[in-house]
Amino acid sequence: MSIILIKNATIINENKTFTGDVLIENEIIKKVSSKITAPENAEIIDAKGSYLIPGFIDDQVHFREPGLTHKANIATESRAAVAGGITTFIEQPNTVPQATTQQLLENKFEIASKTSYANYSFMFGGTNNNLEELLKTDPKKVAGIKLFLGSSTGNMLVDDVEVLEKIFSSTKMIISLHCEDEATIRKNTAEFTKKFGDDIPIKYHPIIRSEEACYISSSKAVELAKKTGARIHIFHVSTAKETELFRNDIPLEEKQITAEVCVHHLWFNNKDYDEKGTHIKWNPAVKTEKDRLGLWEALLDDRIDVLATDHAPHTLDEKSNVYKKAPSGGPLVQHAVVAILEKVKEGVIPIEKAVEKMSHNPAKLFQIEKRGFIKEGFYADLVLIDPNKSQTVSKDNILYKCGWSPFEGTTFSSTITHTFVNGNLIYNNGVFNDDIKGKRITFNR
Repeated sequence: MSIILIKNATIINENKTFTGDVLIENEIIKKVSSKITAPENAEIIDAKGSYLIPGFIDDQVHFREPGLTHKANIATESRAAVAGGITTFIEQPNTVPQATTQQLLENKFEIASKTSYANYSFMFGGTNNNLEELLKTDPKKVAGIKLFLGSSTGNMLVDDVEVLEKIFSSTKMIISLHCEDEATIRKNTAEFTKKFGDDIPIKYHPIIRSEEACYISSSKAVELAKKTGARIHIFHVSTAKETELFRNDIPLEEKQITAEVCVHHLWFNNKDYDEKGTHIKWNPAVKTEKDRLGLWEALLDDRIDVLATDHAPHTLDEKSNVYKKAPSGGPLVQHAVVAILEKVKEGVIPIEKAVEKMSHNPAKLFQIEKRGFIKEGFYADLVLIDPNKSQTVSKDNILYKCGWSPFEGTTFSSTITHTFVNGNLIYNNGVFNDDIKGKRITFNR
């Protein structure tokens, strides 16, 4: 039996901060208390001065496997994730081939079972013509359904209104949505292409992928969800205007319409394009400072429920292309937690609220079994953070397969020192346990 006792930690859990101990037996949190006597043969970790938080559950990543493994794969990116304090991820279906059949979805689970350092689930991808297959998705074993209402690859753009309404009406599973109005984006792209050709200055990205494009799509999705009773979750909200669509007057567990915001939309604004260029080209686009502040306000007042990364790596060569050929997306899982902790230090967000949005709420929203909290009987997915050990992001310490980060040159005040996945110390001060893999998460539905 594996027994680990974490002592003297500053524990952040369920809106409380206190000094205490956590006892782990095998995979499970056995006891949480102000003081625990060490059992015989226990490995003791003295965490005095460190934060102990439940592992970050990242509900939106793109790990590029299968089919796009020149950019990333489940092994490399989950390794970076656990180094960044992410113990569970939910990966998206737009790989090659796309996870739009049950067999293709299970193929991804099989890869992860052999290679993932973190716990994992995957979303089933909806299209205009796979409703029958979509309805076979097992709600206890699969995180949810993903629909692209804009900016998809392959055939995953769901632009048939009748099909969309059928999907919304036919499943009780969570439908996660990418909301950007394709017609608006195409019109704006054509106008800027006429003026600049393919080499459109990157500063126009948030004008092409505008507030209007986002709001049209998000508001239609919300309207349709209300009409059909669908359970929807809108990914990567990027505008202050969209936050008006969401409510904060009922508990998360009662919401039928929820929202997520990503680290990059909270960190960067449109003025950063001058320095970062296509390295911060995302869909939806990083927008104005007013939008950034509006997203923070909505996160803090609970209109936005969840924090995520939308980790989506591309190679430097790909990102270095001219605007129309440079793909959107960037790598974030290694640095998301410390980036948010920087905002804690700045007084933007209380650490308890940050943990709620990164760990508790994803577990509640997706009804994940026995994860997301520091509770007796729950899986020991835990992260220790030294809040006084600074780090500067550089090529030498980036773990992503693509080898770059939009945070390069940034100094963060804190460092993740230990990450436990299912009670196993997977990451310890830069050293990985390569012998133990994460688990497929299950859902209490």
